Amino acid sequence: MAIDRIDWHAYGDFPDDLPPENGGIHIGFYLTWIIENNLEGEDLQEDATEELEMVRKREMDGLAFLIQVCDEKFISDDLSDEGYAFTQYYYEAKSNNYFDDFERVLGQEFSSSYYVENSWDNYDKISPVITDAYKKWKKEVNN
Repeated sequence: MAIDRIDWHAYGDFPDDLPPENGGIHIGFYLTWIIENNLEGEDLQEDATEELEMVRKREMDGLAFLIQVCDEKFISDDLSDEGYAFTQYYYEAKSNNYFDDFERVLGQEFSSSYYVENSWDNYDKISPVITDAYKKWKKEVNN
């Protein structure tokens, strides 16, 4: 099952003046967080050991990982069982979901959140927000 894919620019609100890769920046940040928190799936652990380590060392960003390793698709097999359960919760929430958080934290100054720069500084802004959502989810699951 595809959770997300880089071709979000096909949905009509993608600005004409941006490269298609910008459609995957939000996915790349989320995927980086997944990798940093060891929530990636077994297939990636087996097939992309070097690339996973590169992301953890910040030698490769999540967008590059998405494009080069995941063939521009973020699918359920990319996640551990726990990572998948959290992603379903966080991606599909009616409010306070990942997309809302991405827009609130990184996209408010732009006419479109697709203009958010793919940078480690921006990742460092959204990462603690994802972590907070994860902690909240873990608390709900454990109660």
